[in-house]
Amino acid sequence: MSEEDRELGPGEYRARAGIIRKMVPGEVLASVPAARELAESEGRRLQFDFLDDAAVLKLLHLRYLDQEKMRSGGMRLGLPSAFVLMGLFVYWGAYVQYWESSKSQSAYYAAAGAVVGVIVLLYVVSLRRHWGDRPRQKVRARSAAYREIAHAAARQGAELPEFYPHYGPYPFAANFYADAADLELPSEAGER
Repeated sequence: MSEEDRELGPGEYRARAGIIRKMVPGEVLASVPAARELAESEGRRLQFDFLDDAAVLKLLHLRYLDQEKMRSGGMRLGLPSAFVLMGLFVYWGAYVQYWESSKSQSAYYAAAGAVVGVIVLLYVVSLRRHWGDRPRQKVRARSAAYREIAHAAARQGAELPEFYPHYGPYPFAANFYADAADLELPSEAGER
């Protein structure tokens, strides 16, 4: 059984590419005064307890699910559009550029432009759906703050795994909306 298929143990979460990682307990972060201060200030700003292990573990699970939704959405749209664009280019290179009738070439360019326009529109709709979801942005904002807290602790000498918490920075679509609903894990939503 591969690591991606096994069940998560206590204190474990899935990081990028489904790799299972162990969460660093909040007491390790709290042992560094600068990280504790940052955790408390960010906790007030983002309405979250960054030193509560159960809450942070849930946050890490939610961040993984968010990342997987974005990845699968990108794959569902990216691969077909790449094949369509490659097909348009190959067809142009093999046939269209050699057509003598400029009317036929113009019709091809108009159709190809319409196809490219539809693909761009699909990307815009997909990006708005994934990046504009306020509850998911709330998770990203909290995850970004947690990453900064962990890095502050590591800079001050705390024993943390390299690249912990194993998610990258969030340069956009990580705004905190206090009025946005808190996301629940799929297993928690099904129990209600």
